[in-house]
Amino acid sequence: MARIVESVPNISEGVNKEIIEACVDQIRRAPGCTLLQHSSDPSHNRTVITYIGSPEGVEEASVGLAKKAVALIDLTKHKGEHPRMGCVDVMPFIPIKEMSLEDCVGLSNKVGARIAEEAGLPVFLYEASATAPHRQNLAKVRKGQFEGMAEKVKDPDWRPDFGGPGIHPTGGAVAVGAREFLIAFNVNLGTADVGVADKIARIVRQSGGGLSHVKAMGVMLEERNIAQVSINMTDFNKTPLYRATELIKIEAARYGINVVGTEIVGLCPMKALADTAEYYLKIEGFDSSVQVIENHLL
Repeated sequence: MARIVESVPNISEGVNKEIIEACVDQIRRAPGCTLLQHSSDPSHNRTVITYIGSPEGVEEASVGLAKKAVALIDLTKHKGEHPRMGCVDVMPFIPIKEMSLEDCVGLSNKVGARIAEEAGLPVFLYEASATAPHRQNLAKVRKGQFEGMAEKVKDPDWRPDFGGPGIHPTGGAVAVGAREFLIAFNVNLGTADVGVADKIARIVRQSGGGLSHVKAMGVMLEERNIAQVSINMTDFNKTPLYRATELIKIEAARYGINVVGTEIVGLCPMKALADTAEYYLKIEGFDSSVQVIENHLL
């Protein structure tokens, strides 16, 4: 059976369509790789690209993307709401079919070494690929962002795993790793006060004593003049989308604020949406594995 791996890199460009298309074209043109989706956010100034393929195809697409991004994206001129440290900020590999997490760790090492050599971008290995416990969490790796990374990598504890010792002058550094499926889920609030979003995010996220398998931060959507709780759901089976949504509604109500909308960035497993539908529709005795027709067709 064919082995399939997914990658969901984030590039630090969400406005310039020519640059975005040039980067995405590296995926479209890669043999053995299929582009599934790309989604840009001008406020975050970031584009999420999702593709799948054979390990070999995804490897070539990923290295090609890094080479194109470092040639076109200048972080000395970049501004956006989302934290970032590199022109390709993060590049995870996710096992889909006939691939284990350990296989993806091996792939991340191969790709990381090639990105450092061929694109000149220093690489930090993170999540399951991390070479030390303090490097597992992406937020800790990225802390300091592009502007502080040149000083950060002087610390022996934060030398890049590949490349370096300094960062690329305009491209920064990239986090490459292996992980399980993650859902990028954002909740928009009926307020322009990003401080409220920050307070809610601290309560919701696991590191603040909130929901397990939830990472969250408050951001401002300038073009809409509303604040957002931006979330990474790292295991929707343990903490479903509806539970995070309901907790945010409860916390927002303390400030007299409503949730005005939600969004999913990139792709999402069908089960995560079916579980949410079951909750809100109060369907009794529902079994999505049997009663969702797509599960039979697929």
